Amino acid sequence: MTILGLLQRLAVRMPPQFIPTAAPPPLSATTPAIFNLFLRLHLRSSATFTSTTMSATSTATAPLDTIFKQKKVLRSKVKKELKSMDPTLRSQEDDAIQKIVLEAPWFKSCRRLCAYISCGALREVDTFKVLSEILKNTSQDDHSQVRKKLYVPRVEDKNCFMRMLNISKMDDLIANSMDILEPAPCDAEGNEREDVMFANDPVDLFLLPGLAFDKSGRRLGRGGGYYDTFLTKYQELAKDRKWKKPLFVALSYSRQILEDGVIPITPHDVFVDALVSSSGVIPISPAAIEMYP
Repeated sequence: MTILGLLQRLAVRMPPQFIPTAAPPPLSATTPAIFNLFLRLHLRSSATFTSTTMSATSTATAPLDTIFKQKKVLRSKVKKELKSMDPTLRSQEDDAIQKIVLEAPWFKSCRRLCAYISCGALREVDTFKVLSEILKNTSQDDHSQVRKKLYVPRVEDKNCFMRMLNISKMDDLIANSMDILEPAPCDAEGNEREDVMFANDPVDLFLLPGLAFDKSGRRLGRGGGYYDTFLTKYQELAKDRKWKKPLFVALSYSRQILEDGVIPITPHDVFVDALVSSSGVIPISPAAIEMYP
């Protein structure tokens, strides 16, 4: 095969920006240089694709029991880190993170959201200021943010079954068997609380907890699978109803953000769109990046 023929075959595989728009010039002394350029670009593109594919394949085909063991070890390490965190520093980061959330445009504009109720014993980022602000009655002339409808989690059993129920005041929360605050299944009048899975309108935002995160969107939970299961079901619901996917935002202490790739994942793990730490918002997904051009 001639060099010209090889160049033409390579051009078929090149991205559009590398394909010449004009016919190739006659073979000359410059042809070997052009050939080398095309060859380097082709090999570099192939190598990148192969590396990415092999990485994804190895993650997908790794035995699940191995991944679960890796997660267990990592959870233990992160829990020790959180336990050793200075309470004063933790309180400062709690305040900073909640302030960032309350001032974020995606929070101010959302109309319906699901948010976790923080548990001090689990050393989760505090959410009580955010929840109180959501539930606080605003005056008619206060246009700083729209009224919001809030859904919070209630764990129903140990088989990853969790619901998100609507509350209108902090008094709607009761302590469960583990002293974690949850909404009672019925309100003071005995009416069943609205379940977000049966609501007529979509949720705009989820504020999520977790043990560890990275800047590529990986999230390490506590091992129960409640949030991954629920988020997957809600995404399926939104898709069926042709709703826009809600923004998944995780709240994280600085020491919970790990290097990319450290957190092992399974096919069932749900990635987050953005992280909020005391240093600010870290947009990850295209939807989150659009909000922080």
